[in-house]
Amino acid sequence: MMFRTESFSAAPGWLVLSDGTAFEGEIISVAPLESEGVLAGGEVVFNTTLTGYQEVATDPSYAGQFVTFTNPHIGNYGCNEHDMESGKVWASGIVVRDYSEIYSNHRATGSLLELTSSAGVPLFSGVDTRALTRHVRSYGALGAVIGTGSRSELAAAAGEHLTTTGKDLATGAGRSERLVVPGEGPKVVALDYGMKTSIIRRLARHFDLVVLPATASAEEVMAESPAGVFVSNGPGDPAAISHSDAQLQGIIGRVPVFGICLGHQLIARAIGAETYKLEFGHHGGNHPVSRLSDRVVEITSQNHNYAVDRDSLGHASLRAEVTHVNLNDGVVEGFALPGERAISVQYHPEAAPGPHDSYYLFEEFHQMVAEAR
Repeated sequence: MMFRTESFSAAPGWLVLSDGTAFEGEIISVAPLESEGVLAGGEVVFNTTLTGYQEVATDPSYAGQFVTFTNPHIGNYGCNEHDMESGKVWASGIVVRDYSEIYSNHRATGSLLELTSSAGVPLFSGVDTRALTRHVRSYGALGAVIGTGSRSELAAAAGEHLTTTGKDLATGAGRSERLVVPGEGPKVVALDYGMKTSIIRRLARHFDLVVLPATASAEEVMAESPAGVFVSNGPGDPAAISHSDAQLQGIIGRVPVFGICLGHQLIARAIGAETYKLEFGHHGGNHPVSRLSDRVVEITSQNHNYAVDRDSLGHASLRAEVTHVNLNDGVVEGFALPGERAISVQYHPEAAPGPHDSYYLFEEFHQMVAEAR
């Protein structure tokens, strides 16, 4: 086994929340910092996964957020090309208790620090992440800044406007051009609101896949003559996305539809249901979800700040049936539109990182598409 060490520069810094709470640590980078002041702003969330920091950092759904890892030891197995969930780091900052300057894994081709430094994303180490997590659980996902220099100046820059509330972060998070991913099976169009690479891999196992930008109209989607449509995950507030209602209303009922995470929320909004912001979101790889059809419990990977309002589903324009519920807090984790051959889940059945309990949903979508042809 090869052990690799790295040299880096460290500068004293602060994570300052919009309520004035401050956490001291070190901002580490490959090269010395050239200036003082605010390095990044975003909304603070915490993730409870034990491994998979590279997948989390490169997941577009984390755009605009500082990811705090509750696992105290981060970086010890390095990074590699295959575990990239997109082409770059999307998180605004990474906050850890202890960053390992030694990494060891036969798959590793570089370090987490090299990955964040190349993206200009601050890696903030030495933080009491347990205290920070407890604060977020008590007061919600607050806006914050990471920076060096005067704590009071950083506090003045931290504000609630740095949260994801009211922001369409998804429309520009996905691909801007059509992408064809040859696969086995019927053609499916995927709307890319910030889709993870692992979702593309999973869909390509079942379908001949065409990925279109999130801004594609219903007419552009249906011009592909798809046998089904997939609506992807993505960052930000679903209520702030202005074009998705008309887009999905022109698709639902014409072909089978499958949505994940943000896609789940957008489908709900397209049929007249409402979404709301969770106090501190669901981020991790160990969330228990009940599948209501048979009461099987799935351990799931989750990453979202918003959820579908259950009561509003009962008043939607189309008949919706809740299919999955979070056992921690009762949040709607899935629903179906039986008359329109549409299903959606709030969690991530592709995992990456996380358990594989929910892979069956891709097979279920494949069956829906096959039966509709």
